[in-house]
Amino acid sequence: MSATSHASLVCLALLLAGPRSQEPARAAAPQDGPRPGLQAELEQAFLAQGIRLDLAGRRCTIPVDVCVREELLEYLLVGPNGAAHESLFATGVRPSLLNTALLALGVEPGANASWVEKDPPPHREELARGVSPYDVVPPSGDGFRLYAAWREGEEVYFHAVDDLVSNLRDGRSLRRHEWVYLGSRMIRPRPDAAQEVLAADLEGNLINLSFFRAGNTLLTAALDDCVFQTIWLPNTYLMPPIGSRVMLIFSRERMTSVPQELARELPVVEERGGESR
Repeated sequence: MSATSHASLVCLALLLAGPRSQEPARAAAPQDGPRPGLQAELEQAFLAQGIRLDLAGRRCTIPVDVCVREELLEYLLVGPNGAAHESLFATGVRPSLLNTALLALGVEPGANASWVEKDPPPHREELARGVSPYDVVPPSGDGFRLYAAWREGEEVYFHAVDDLVSNLRDGRSLRRHEWVYLGSRMIRPRPDAAQEVLAADLEGNLINLSFFRAGNTLLTAALDDCVFQTIWLPNTYLMPPIGSRVMLIFSRERMTSVPQELARELPVVEERGGESR
């Protein structure tokens, strides 16, 4: 996709998403309700880029591949140039295009995790025992529920993505929650670069599981335990084999099953009992 086409898609998505709450208030132009022609045009443009956008259903989906099953996780989703060795899923969808699709669903940027110095600070003895000098405030704000779905033979598998991640601290899966939207940020790839780029495009990391100060991803987990980077593993009892293609769903609402229109498009994973991969 050319830079011009990308910019046009961004403008069209933001037009449909409506005014952002953080922008100065301005008089809204009168509207006659939804613009189905414009919505259909936007959805088709995204579909050509591998993103199935459903404005009415308040969700979008992308194809992802299973990256790891045994290694520790720091990310939930990365691109080809991201940290695939510590991510549950990888996708070839361009992060900035996915970001535009998420914006089209009306999401507002939330706040990333922050590290606040304790007052009073821990004593030297406490620091020696490993007591942190900081209190970590988890991310907060608007975001998405994430789901993964695929088909094996006649069976449809549908999981909250949280269920696919195991927490070694409490022996359970990651608690289900809304993943906070950050939207990444613009950075210069080099100090002398003339133009800024989206950090998620440059680094290739789209959704983080453990907290990172930089805030360069599109989405972040938002639970207290996510301050730790060595407690997350794939839930291998639920995961398909490495390399399996599954559908990742970003939903503004809780979901309990795969909508019929998505069930017809689910990736097919080799049935258990077949040749192992």
